[in-house]
Amino acid sequence: MSKRFRKGDKVRWNSHGGHAEGEVLKEITSDTEAGGRTVRASKEQPQYLVRSDKSGGEAVHKPEALEKL
Repeated sequence: MSKRFRKGDKVRWNSHGGHAEGEVLKEITSDTEAGGRTVRASKEQPQYLVRSDKSGGEAVHKPEALEKL
């Protein structure tokens, strides 16, 4: 089973300039539009909408790309 995160969790992920840190906004468990792209997700394979603390930008990541702080 992959890692699970909750809304409000502080996380880190790889970004273009190194690492970024931010907050989980939402667990995505069905196909949807988020972070400027089509997200393929399910209850078994969720993805997470996160907001960068530095830029305020939003992105969607798979759980294996996130590290809980």
